[in-house]
Amino acid sequence: MANNILNVGGFRIIKRIGTGARSTIYLATDDQNGEEVALKRVIYERPEDSRIFEQMEAEYKMARRIDHPYVRKCYKLEKIRSIFKVKEMLLSMEMFDGQSLEDGPTLSLVDVLLVLKMVADGLNAMHHQGFVHCDIKPNNILLSKTGAIRIIDLGQSCKIGTTKQRIQGTPDYIAPEQVRRKPLGPKTDIFNLGATMYWALTGHTVPTLIPKKDALGLTIPQEFRAPHEFKKQIPVGVSKLVMDCVKEDPAKRPLNMMTVITRLDLMIHSILGGRINPSKNASKNN
Repeated sequence: MANNILNVGGFRIIKRIGTGARSTIYLATDDQNGEEVALKRVIYERPEDSRIFEQMEAEYKMARRIDHPYVRKCYKLEKIRSIFKVKEMLLSMEMFDGQSLEDGPTLSLVDVLLVLKMVADGLNAMHHQGFVHCDIKPNNILLSKTGAIRIIDLGQSCKIGTTKQRIQGTPDYIAPEQVRRKPLGPKTDIFNLGATMYWALTGHTVPTLIPKKDALGLTIPQEFRAPHEFKKQIPVGVSKLVMDCVKEDPAKRPLNMMTVITRLDLMIHSILGGRINPSKNASKNN
């Protein structure tokens, strides 16, 4: 198998670095310029793979439109045909050395807020370009050891106002309007981000309109408390922001992503200010 994929579609594969939905991600070099890339490869094996092809094409087109340091770049989309049918697709992307928020190390409260603020910045840029991500979740946020981040997987992204014909999203983070197949917009990303914040702060997921079920198909009741009720060290202001973001009614969520960024920024400064400027303790030491 290794010999068969050593060179493919103008890329030289070095090693496998991950897997996704019906796709494999490789570290590779581009034969044209010698640059290292992350190469997503999908081989058509069954009819449902056509959806993966559609998402790869959507991801490529979206990433080419969005130029932001927190959104992973895509460089080339190669289609390999057999007679008249595309049998394989290759998407070369920016190589980013990091782990997902889901798989990475435990972060402090401030670090969680800083990461999520960067994610909100990237999403805000998408919104200004007229698009929404529609699948923000811990696994789609990469974090490097230096603290850099990348938002990945733009395959479900769409224009603001789009109404999708089928339900798309990740059950634990999906917004009500995605399940109800209503028009999608910035507040959809606000819900997805709020659900991600909830998980990052508590280790639990918010209840969504796609309920969790056990092996017998029975719905599993989900405990849904505000984050500060799970962990007392979480400030009430942080907790309130999260709960505001995951309101069922989009009209009751924060006005826009910039509002979320501003509130996160104020809370980060408040927490850091309380640590850095302990004036009473300083006076006692003099």
